Amino acid sequence: MDSAGQDINLNSPNKGLLSDSMTDVPVDTAVEEEVVTLRQVLAAKERHCGELKRRLGLSTLEGLKQNLSRGWHDVQVSNAYVKTSEKLGEWNEKVTQSDLYKKTQETLSQAGQKTSAALSTMGSAISRKLGDMRNSATFKSFEDRVGTIKSKVVSGRENGSDNLPSPTGSGDRPLPDHTPF
Repeated sequence: MDSAGQDINLNSPNKGLLSDSMTDVPVDTAVEEEVVTLRQVLAAKERHCGELKRRLGLSTLEGLKQNLSRGWHDVQVSNAYVKTSEKLGEWNEKVTQSDLYKKTQETLSQAGQKTSAALSTMGSAISRKLGDMRNSATFKSFEDRVGTIKSKVVSGRENGSDNLPSPTGSGDRPLPDHTPF
């Protein structure tokens, strides 16, 4: 313990705490009452301040926004920020003027153009194949069957029946209910 009665050992669980001999000093009740009164006055003033801000249209969000804006401005005009910005500007200038950077930029640009062309060609080929498939006899046959089933379903609903036609062709019997769950 130091002479002021505080534990200064940084590894101690009691660091910064007063010794037991200091904690046994009685506190005057008048002081306690004054502390309570001051806390009540402070709380009342904070409520009053909040009410005034509300009446003026100042919200907590607006205050936070102003504080952040002021803080960011303070950072931007600080010596450290200004010096760092200048240094980064110098480095940026050196990097972008280097031969390696220019070659890398050119290579990536060419790669992007070639990738774009390849994707465009692939998209055209897929579109053409889907068009060919849609015009095939198999797809037309499938489309006709779906259209027939759809028309039967729609006409069945219009007649007040929600039963789908049987896949076996016996149109009078409804499909069995095979609920999976």
